[in-house]
Amino acid sequence: MGDNQPLLSSGRRQYGTVPQTENNPSTSNKWLYLAVFSAVLGNFNFGYSMVYPSSVIPQMQNSPNSNLKLNIDQISWFGSIFTLGAASGGLSSMLLNDRLGRKLWIMLSAVPSVVGYAIMAAAQNFWMLLLGRFLTGVAGGITASSIPVYVSEISNPKLRGRLGSCPQMTAVFGSLALYALGLALPWRWLAVAGEVPTFIMLILLCFMPESPRFLISKNKGEEAEQSLVWLRGKSSDYMREYKSIERSLNLQGKLSWSELRSPRVYKPILISVGMRFLQQMTGITPILVYLEPIFKQTKVILPAQFDAALVGAVRLISVSISASCMDKAGRKILLFVSSLLMFLSTLSMGLYTDLIQSHHNASLVNMSSVVNSTQSDVLYGVNNPLTLIPLISTMVIIFGYAMGWGPITWLLMSEILPLNARGVASGLCVLVSWVTAFILTQLFMKVVDAYGLFVPFFFFTAVCFMNFIFTALCVPETKGRSLEEIENYFRTGRKFTINESHADAASPS
Repeated sequence: MGDNQPLLSSGRRQYGTVPQTENNPSTSNKWLYLAVFSAVLGNFNFGYSMVYPSSVIPQMQNSPNSNLKLNIDQISWFGSIFTLGAASGGLSSMLLNDRLGRKLWIMLSAVPSVVGYAIMAAAQNFWMLLLGRFLTGVAGGITASSIPVYVSEISNPKLRGRLGSCPQMTAVFGSLALYALGLALPWRWLAVAGEVPTFIMLILLCFMPESPRFLISKNKGEEAEQSLVWLRGKSSDYMREYKSIERSLNLQGKLSWSELRSPRVYKPILISVGMRFLQQMTGITPILVYLEPIFKQTKVILPAQFDAALVGAVRLISVSISASCMDKAGRKILLFVSSLLMFLSTLSMGLYTDLIQSHHNASLVNMSSVVNSTQSDVLYGVNNPLTLIPLISTMVIIFGYAMGWGPITWLLMSEILPLNARGVASGLCVLVSWVTAFILTQLFMKVVDAYGLFVPFFFFTAVCFMNFIFTALCVPETKGRSLEEIENYFRTGRKFTINESHADAASPS
């Protein structure tokens, strides 16, 4: 027989070929990495589409088409309706994630994404912009609830922290790509560019395996076994993992309403929902969506579009650091560091904007006119080093978020949710997250216009302090633990170790 052999016998589904590796089990990780890369392209598009208004709003203010020239209320809707779409995508995931499977559901997210970008690229009226943003938001909600679960379920424990940060990292890549392209491309071509990663994701996922855990839950044992062979390699002890997953499923059975009273179910769900709620309450979504208008309001030294691209680069660096540290330092320590950095930076931003508003009310402009400010207005105070404070503070906010509360909330959601409730619960988390984001993004510019930037930033400071306390009291450390061990932690009450003989005895025959 040759070096490469088909994974499946005749009549069974083939995902591809895996090299025989007698003494090199790490080779199998190449195929795991390919599957993860294929999936997280959906997060690239999510990050791109979420911050789309940041570069587009200034262009729309100068649009020769009066139907597309946005006022303050239209800007708020254009920025926030994406989150309503994301909430709708999360709600649909609650119903379909566990029925269709992780991979297929991720692939189906391509439909609203492609249609949404096409409508925005051809938009002639404001309602077309809103419809396009809403549809790309639906796609974002689907990928946000499905991709972290898929990546977690196909990863092995030693790599799950690193790979679990990939959805957030590729979302950051997507945002940075938007900021960079926004320096050169008109807004219609930005929409066209958003189609590219979606098509690549769709093509690659056709050749990737479904989650072994999902397949076992649907009594597709042979496909699950071959999925593990593809992901781990034939020389790995994949049958041990298969039996561990099967045993965990047998212990759980099908989720019923009565089980929601069980600590092993409601505790991880409450922790996950709480983390996604607090993640959005830090204000990260309105900060990213309105990044350029914020910089114009605070009159930083560099032009706002260059500041936005710089912040995007800092965000990418910080997520990379988090990914390298997650499986070494652990989840909780990074959440603590993240909360502290965000607390200090939002506090400094609030103090700076309050000081500026108190001493320079006559020279400040409101948010409705700041988008139309000239280049000379943007360069106001160019010789004053204090104007670096909002830029540095925002960079630290993004750095702190991307170190912990960005990637780790996604990872922990996919790690701690019980397997038989993972699809529904992850959809609930996304729904709560994006409803919260919609409210904040809708109100942000109106509050800034009425009271000033310091009001929302002082509010975000208080939330960051609450995040620190929540991490200390509620979040378990899952570093190096298998998904089955984490489920055992909630089932037994803070005990990760699984008694296999007891588990076998409890399993139905």
